[in-house]
Parts: sequence; structure tokens; C-alpha cells
Amino acid sequence: MRATIFDYGAGNLHSLSKALTHAGARVSIESDPFAALESDVLVLPGVGNFMSAAERLAPVALTMRDAIMGGHPTLGICLGMQLLFESSEEGPGEGLRVVPGSVRRLDAARVPQIGWNAVEHSSESPLAQVGLDVAYYANSFVCRPSDESSVIAWSSHESDRFPAVLRIARTIGVQFHPEKSSTFGLRFIAGALAEITA
Repeated sequence: MRATIFDYGAGNLHSLSKALTHAGARVSIESDPFAALESDVLVLPGVGNFMSAAERLAPVALTMRDAIMGGHPTLGICLGMQLLFESSEEGPGEGLRVVPGSVRRLDAARVPQIGWNAVEHSSESPLAQVGLDVAYYANSFVCRPSDESSVIAWSSHESDRFPAVLRIARTIGVQFHPEKSSTFGLRFIAGALAEITA
């Protein structure tokens, strides 16, 4: 399986690349979005700012959206999950509009959320079997889908409950960082890749 991390200026690409390799993927990092879409799996990485990432995506957003909506296997991590949405309070710019809804600031006194948090899987989530009950977060913003039927796992920070994992067709988005979530996170990545490429 060829997995390509689309480099739009996000950080933490090395750790993510190692985690994908551990899951059995042949990994490349690509700044050309058209080349990134030639892989078996597109990976939208997770450390950075929505505004700058959306700016990098803008010239190819429609092509990338059409590919994802057409069934191209895609894994979005943290910021990568947020880019699947329409817009973000973090700054101007449009996301890929794969998921209706927007990205909002965490409704909590302690922001950002940094550290381990519980993950509550819905009963129909096939990824619940990998044993990921806690995951590592580093985020100030969370996704608010217009329709929550795509959400297959939840987390809460203080009193704010938000989507931890969502799935639409062959796309999975996660708000946490599986590459920083120990062996459970590595198993989750392997399970997610298997699910979206099946």
C-alpha cells in the first residue's frame, strides 16, 4: 500500500511517516497535491494552522474534494480532519468541504487541550476493535459537523463533547494524534488503513 502524506506546511511529518510505515505502508511525503492523489491513500497531516493550510490547498481544493468524494482513501489527522470541513474559526479560508459543518474553538477554560483523553467509540464503529480507549490530543479547535451521523467516536474536554473520529465512505478523520498514542495509536492507524482501502 502506498500512502502519501500531503505536505502543506504542517509539522510532525516524521513521526507520522514512521507510524504509517509501522502499519505496513510505503510512505512518501509530497508537496504536489496532484502527485499526492496518485497514491493508494492520501494522508492529511495534523500540526499547523487552518488558515495557512487552507491557503496551500486553495488552488487544488476542488480537485482534491472531488477525488475524496469519489472514493479516494483518505486519512485526516487533527488539522487534517479539520480541513475536511467547510471553514474554521481559527482563521479565514475554505476547507475541502467534504464534511458539512465548521471548526470551532474548544468551549473550555483550559485551551489548548494537551495530553491523554478518553475515546468513546459508537457500537457500530469497526475501529472500536483495536482497543484505542485513550488517545493523545494537542488541539484548541474541534469539528462541529452539521450531521453527526458520520461521527463514530467522541471525546470530551471539560464539559465540551466533540467528535474524536468520523468516517464518510473511504475517508476517516481523527482529532487526536494516533502517531503519538503509543501502541494503541499504531494499531488504530493500521485498522484505519485497512478499513478505507478494503
